[in-house]
Amino acid sequence: MNDINVCEVGPRDGLQSIDRMMPLEATLAWIKAEFEAGVKEIEVGSFVSPKMLPQMSHTAEVVKFAKTLTGLEVCVLVPNLKGAEMAISSGAHKIGLPLSVSEEHSILNLNRNHEKVLSEIKSIAELIKTLPKDDQPYFEVNLSTAFGCSIAGQIDLSIILKLGEAALQAGADELGLSDTTGSANPADIKKRVKALRSVVGANKLRTLHLHNTRGLGLANALAGIEEGITTLDASLCGLGGCPTAPGASGNIVTEDLVYMLESMGLKTGINIDQLLKVKNILIEALPGEPLYGFISNVGLAKGQIL
Repeated sequence: MNDINVCEVGPRDGLQSIDRMMPLEATLAWIKAEFEAGVKEIEVGSFVSPKMLPQMSHTAEVVKFAKTLTGLEVCVLVPNLKGAEMAISSGAHKIGLPLSVSEEHSILNLNRNHEKVLSEIKSIAELIKTLPKDDQPYFEVNLSTAFGCSIAGQIDLSIILKLGEAALQAGADELGLSDTTGSANPADIKKRVKALRSVVGANKLRTLHLHNTRGLGLANALAGIEEGITTLDASLCGLGGCPTAPGASGNIVTEDLVYMLESMGLKTGINIDQLLKVKNILIEALPGEPLYGFISNVGLAKGQIL
């Protein structure tokens, strides 16, 4: 039994944030290599208009391949009911939908205000209920820009609590908290995680999605763990960002996160040596693309065994 689940989101969050298209074969190799290294949950893509994000145009094919990796939780992001229908048709195990607590960001990102997004959540939940039990994907609503917005600025905690409750009432199975713009600090993480869990229940908030824009990503991850968070999103080599959040850099680095957790004695089930080799796939497929992280450059400390 692992202590912390590390969800790799690079094939979605990372690839949607760069200009180039990663070859499909390389994306599949990336997913397979991480799975073989012990990563058991991967967000493999998103079902959005290829006109908006051509990088995600192969998501159905990626899901089909990922489902052949027995034991892998295959996750996708969707913006609306249409995207959810495509995700269900593909057989994805888990669907995530972003609900920006900043209404300005919601309108820019999804072209929908809070009321309309909540209506989409309700429609998706009702659709899922019509499916046979074994075919129902898990449905998580991610409260994005929960720690600050590049457009609206600071976010009041009361809005997060209100929207979190509303999303669950609309039919979401669970919530996630996202620091889309990398604005959070450890004290803020603790305060907001604790407050939301006290309102919706500890089992309804287990996931944090963190960006490292201001260098506090790993500190924020640790703060979340101390408040009971058990799933952390991360991206290989810190690839990623947010197309509709100006200035937001990539997610926390998967390799650095796994190294920190394993060094602390927290089990992730991931082999750090195998994970570090996956970087070579990105280097070959995306030559010249900025890649980040520390442990992949310097390796383990002398004599250190994880």
